[in-house]
Amino acid sequence: MRSNLSRTILAGLAALALGGTVAVATVAPATAQPGQTGSDVAVHSAATTRAAHDKVVEYWTPQRMRNAVPADVLVADKDKSSAGGSVAAGRPTVVPQAKAKPTGPADFQGGYYAGGGEVLDTTGKVFFTLGGTNYVCSGSAVSSGNKDVVLTAGHCLNEGPGAYATNFAFVPAYDDGARPYGTFTARQLTTTTQWQNSGDFDYDVAFAVMNTLNGAHLTDVVGGQSIGFNQARGQYMYSFGYPAANPYDGSDIAWCHGTVIQDTFGGSADQGLDCNMTGGSSGGPWFVNYNESTGLGTLNSVNSFKYRAGSLRNYMFGPYLGSVAQTLYTSASSL
Repeated sequence: MRSNLSRTILAGLAALALGGTVAVATVAPATAQPGQTGSDVAVHSAATTRAAHDKVVEYWTPQRMRNAVPADVLVADKDKSSAGGSVAAGRPTVVPQAKAKPTGPADFQGGYYAGGGEVLDTTGKVFFTLGGTNYVCSGSAVSSGNKDVVLTAGHCLNEGPGAYATNFAFVPAYDDGARPYGTFTARQLTTTTQWQNSGDFDYDVAFAVMNTLNGAHLTDVVGGQSIGFNQARGQYMYSFGYPAANPYDGSDIAWCHGTVIQDTFGGSADQGLDCNMTGGSSGGPWFVNYNESTGLGTLNSVNSFKYRAGSLRNYMFGPYLGSVAQTLYTSASSL
């Protein structure tokens, strides 16, 4: 991945501020009275930088939280008679309730998948040879007219730019060496011209068209996931794959999920998912509207790359499936 799970780190990354500076301007009356704007507001800066924020977070260890004293002792012995005789009042006003954003499942940065459903059958390992070296990626069986299409990353079948892979194979439901549905081999390898000609990571997507195995089409054997194009950005997504680098060993399927963000670090048009999956998961499927009970969702990207450093180094990035990817899929489905 682009560490291809690497991407060149840009120099001069600006420091991340915790929040913007807010300037408050008030015009006070010549003689301020209690309750009037400008007379009753005291402002004191606290953690206004990321470093200050981090320092506060680090300070509050579990032990310090447990030992914190209830703050009522600070006012228990104070003389209450010093308070004024009345409280300034004005026009009745109600600030509307702030509603929390609807929440889905809790974000999960990654681990081996312990669930069930169709995703276990449709996801698999991709094996191929490039430049005399054998490589491993991940992929997903996708519904198609010819019933033979696997979605993966462009760099899992083409150097981008450069030669196409040989010995391309897809092993659905791979499990610690077991191949319950056998090994499907490719008959056609397709990727975008943007990837093939210039290695453009915005288009690091590919579809491999598999041969039948014992006379059976791939999706007749394992099923196929639906796929979507030109979908809304910034959605909650699920990623799957077979990461092989520490802390994983490539023996089993893993996953992560959360709300994706735009790439603000390296300038790509890809979306990023906070995810600890590592090399070997390249080409693994991303889903929107994924159902954890059925293991079904709508394919909407693939694992493409990670940055080696920087604020987004734990994010997995995947290309947006737009009109180019849709044309590529249509072509692969007819081969």
